[in-house]
Amino acid sequence: MNPRLQALFSVDDNYQLTCWLFLRGVALIYFIAFLSLAVQISGLAGPNGILPFHLTLEYAYQESGWFAWLEIPTVFWIDASDMALQMAAYGGAVLAVLLFFGRWQTGALIGMFVLYVSLFHAGDLFLTFQWDTLLLETGFLAIFLARSGPNRLVIFMFHWLLFRFRFMSGFFKLHKDDPTWLDLTTLNYYFETQVLPHAGSWYFHQLPAWMHSGGVLYVYLTELIVPFFIFLPRPFRIAAALITIFTQLLIMAGSNHNFVNLLVIVLCLFLLDDRILARLLPGWLRGHVGITQAPESLLASRIVLGVAATLILVASIATFAWRTLPVSYPDFMGRSFITMHKLGIGHIFHVYPVMQVERQELEIQGSNDEISWAPYEFRYKPGPVDKRPPVNIPHQPRLDWMMWFLPPQARRDDFWLDLLLRRIHEGSPQVLQLFKHNPFEEKPPRYLRVVAYDYRFTTPEEKAATGNWWMRRYLGVFPYVKPRRP
Repeated sequence: MNPRLQALFSVDDNYQLTCWLFLRGVALIYFIAFLSLAVQISGLAGPNGILPFHLTLEYAYQESGWFAWLEIPTVFWIDASDMALQMAAYGGAVLAVLLFFGRWQTGALIGMFVLYVSLFHAGDLFLTFQWDTLLLETGFLAIFLARSGPNRLVIFMFHWLLFRFRFMSGFFKLHKDDPTWLDLTTLNYYFETQVLPHAGSWYFHQLPAWMHSGGVLYVYLTELIVPFFIFLPRPFRIAAALITIFTQLLIMAGSNHNFVNLLVIVLCLFLLDDRILARLLPGWLRGHVGITQAPESLLASRIVLGVAATLILVASIATFAWRTLPVSYPDFMGRSFITMHKLGIGHIFHVYPVMQVERQELEIQGSNDEISWAPYEFRYKPGPVDKRPPVNIPHQPRLDWMMWFLPPQARRDDFWLDLLLRRIHEGSPQVLQLFKHNPFEEKPPRYLRVVAYDYRFTTPEEKAATGNWWMRRYLGVFPYVKPRRP
């Protein structure tokens, strides 16, 4: 083999401890993600869920025949029942435990990747988030890490993934020409209008405007400049890791973003190395790590890794160019990119490119007489004004999250809300368990409606006087959903 290629696939002994710790971090994130889905997936995608996945599969098969198996890569072609969906989620959590304890590492990673891809498609729009694809590509690359050890190509691909997630997020904030990002007022609104604020968000919202403006400049620094440090000499990489980790902790202090910040912190490990981690880890842990040299990888493994790395690089760069430049690609290339994206690989990332300046919340209400209405309270999204905004990290309540998108986007994406109301009318236990409180436990209500409120955080003076975290103003019945009879 060419000496340069040989060096590309050779194991870097400076990352043995890092590799060991990274795989445990991936196991932890996978475990969290699978358990989070296990308690929701039946209500989201089961036969009695909001978007039954078995109907999607049946329709795809009617349209495409056996080719549908390629169009929707999932194990649920065999069975898409509640039990199958939940067993996939819990099975993935079990495999994560095996990986965490260093058992059957390659097989566990392959199994988790297959199961999460399957759940990714089963969840439909409830799993179309960037952290889901970030986890899938991380898990995919981790298969090669477990198989061949921390070789230089795998380490570079983790660097490339982290760079894309950070830099593209900053780039699209400017590319979208959102006025709040351009005039440095984003953080005046962000803490109040983000998807699921927690109590820390209220305190961050009270900071003076100059600190909010400074925070936006800091975002630009960490997302547009610091990512390039990843490809510079060691001192710059260490600086990139420390700045990025601090930023993720800061985000967690003021925002509910499930497991994504933890995943970014795990990806930062490969910006460090064994010399640093050996100093940071406690002595009792270093003594039980048991680092072993990975076996020399076979030629076939190197070829697979080389092909996979090339495809990821090409797909991610081409997709970014397609989204930002007036370019087009031959049909076969477009189909290839789509296939990769269906596996969660080669995506672009754009976290909060556009900021909402107002917060509208929808409340689902039921009634038997159209006079007295009782609300279905969600677990995490704002409801009663005196309710302390809860922390959901590292869990992602998918229904609560999706409700945030409805008021601004109105008719374009509200089709699933109609299905949600239908399931509530039917008394689907799988869907009702997604709520914190069901006000009609004995029998579903005769009527349902959806009303809209304008929410804003209270000021410190208002909170001291009332004890409320929110102030809300009634806007009326949501115009795209009418009260319905069963």
